[in-house]
Amino acid sequence: MAGRRFDTCFFERYAQHTLETFLGSSYSALVNEDRPDLQMPDKSLGIEVTRAMEPRKDVAQDLLREMAGVESPSDDHEEIEQIIKSGYGYGLQDGRYIGRLEYEYWRLAHPLRRIIESKVGKVGSGFYGDFKEYGLYIFCKDHLTEEEVILTMEYTSDLQRHLDIRYSKMYLSLIDRLYVCDLASVDRTEHSTKCTSYDISRKMCKDFFLKSLD
Repeated sequence: MAGRRFDTCFFERYAQHTLETFLGSSYSALVNEDRPDLQMPDKSLGIEVTRAMEPRKDVAQDLLREMAGVESPSDDHEEIEQIIKSGYGYGLQDGRYIGRLEYEYWRLAHPLRRIIESKVGKVGSGFYGDFKEYGLYIFCKDHLTEEEVILTMEYTSDLQRHLDIRYSKMYLSLIDRLYVCDLASVDRTEHSTKCTSYDISRKMCKDFFLKSLD
């Protein structure tokens, strides 16, 4: 496993496992394709999976700490070994460490607003093909407050307000929480939004991690 090349399938599988766990077994039918990344075979739903990371996140330092084996006494040595061996670390160690393969994933990330602008533009242009419904799943390496989640929903809704093809759902994945946002429900005038959050326990993080390595 140490020689495995970097690919994004780990994160796409991780996304599917979270959706299936929290939103039901129907999401087990999603297949990993391209444009968008997760698709229902009947074209009822297409989900683009991407990542966002604010510039303030010092990924390089985390990477060096991981590769140097620096850890606190409370760290789980088994998890550290899994990170080093697999090259991925998402969900383990409270997100403090980034594996050598995973680093490439985050290195290519854009801050949240810019990545949303790009993905909204692509879905509106028909880039992701012909699906009945579209979702946008974003891995966020930095913590988001509930207020920031609502602002993100409002921002995305405003960007695509006049588009014929748009995202109806947004999934914001943090290390310890998944936000499922209904973009069709955003109404700034009434100050209303519909967003459900699901706690991701440490056990779930480990389960998602191991399943995503397959």
